[in-house]
Amino acid sequence: MISNLSTILQPKCQSPRLPRIPVLRDTRARVGSSIVRMSAATVNSKVSMKSIAVKPPSHPTYDLRGVIKLALAEDAADLGDVTSMATIPSDVEVEAHFLAKEDGIIAGIALGEMVFNEVDPSLKVEWFQNDGDFIRKGLKIGRVYGKAHSIVVAERVALNFMQRMSGIATLTKAMADAAHPALILETRKTAPGLRLVDKWAVLIGGGRNHRMGLFDMVLIKDNHISSAGGIINAIKAVDLYLEQRNLKMEVEVETRTLEEVNEVLHFASQTKTSLTRIMLDNMVVPLPDGDVDVSMLQEAVQLINGRFETEASGNITLQTIHKIGGTGVTFISSGALTHSVKALDISLKIDTELALQVGRRTNRA
Repeated sequence: MISNLSTILQPKCQSPRLPRIPVLRDTRARVGSSIVRMSAATVNSKVSMKSIAVKPPSHPTYDLRGVIKLALAEDAADLGDVTSMATIPSDVEVEAHFLAKEDGIIAGIALGEMVFNEVDPSLKVEWFQNDGDFIRKGLKIGRVYGKAHSIVVAERVALNFMQRMSGIATLTKAMADAAHPALILETRKTAPGLRLVDKWAVLIGGGRNHRMGLFDMVLIKDNHISSAGGIINAIKAVDLYLEQRNLKMEVEVETRTLEEVNEVLHFASQTKTSLTRIMLDNMVVPLPDGDVDVSMLQEAVQLINGRFETEASGNITLQTIHKIGGTGVTFISSGALTHSVKALDISLKIDTELALQVGRRTNRA
């Protein structure tokens, strides 16, 4: 769908142990019938504060260190890195540089540093860029110094996180710029087990987070509506559920026709409701020439007239999003930010000069 994001992105102005509690997350506990957020541990001193340019989103149970440990265990299993143990003397120390092989937005610097710290607390990591910076092909992003064996063990896991996050951030930046004045959101279409990581990358790219999961926002979708016996029945049921449990959270309902929008607006004008946002689903109609017809979406936004937040969903591409953002809709959500994103190519090389020579030969440096 998108052949060259670098043409529309502009540069911005410009084994260690992690905390036992996941980095910068919130823990929630019930006190009576209300939800109380409690602050958690700060970043381990081994991770430089410079690398935490954008904090990860909050999640009550997500264990970021556990995800890192699982990724490392997946790679090394119970025998470890047999190639490195066979070829690299245990006392050899080296310096390796992170190299960008494509233009884009760098993301995952903080998480990459956490991986190196998890493998070996003696490794020294230095960054020349921050999460969210625009980087160009051939640029040295940072360096790591220490035991060669430890660096090679951490290398692929750190790069896997960084490349995926950078791809998400790069696409998000392009979409967010094109969507203005509307705000771009991702969805729950994330890689299983990487929900927080994917959504963190969206924040780094300049997007906003939609709900983290099923627990932190009510989103009444088509299947809920069909099962509840209609859109108003579903909204009434949500209002009652939240009232009985003394819960306060955002409530969104999906509408698919202008009749449903009018039905929701009529109900809200007659009754006190917890509803805060109306999703306008598939009201962007693709045209044969590749353009889109946004007249239905625009009419829905005008009907709502600021009484609720609005969210456009469906048929969102980099080519169409500017036209959609011009309708006056509050948010535009796109699953493509995370479900099929192309990773940004980044490497880690000990022999940097040879790597750059090879990169120039293959037009990747």
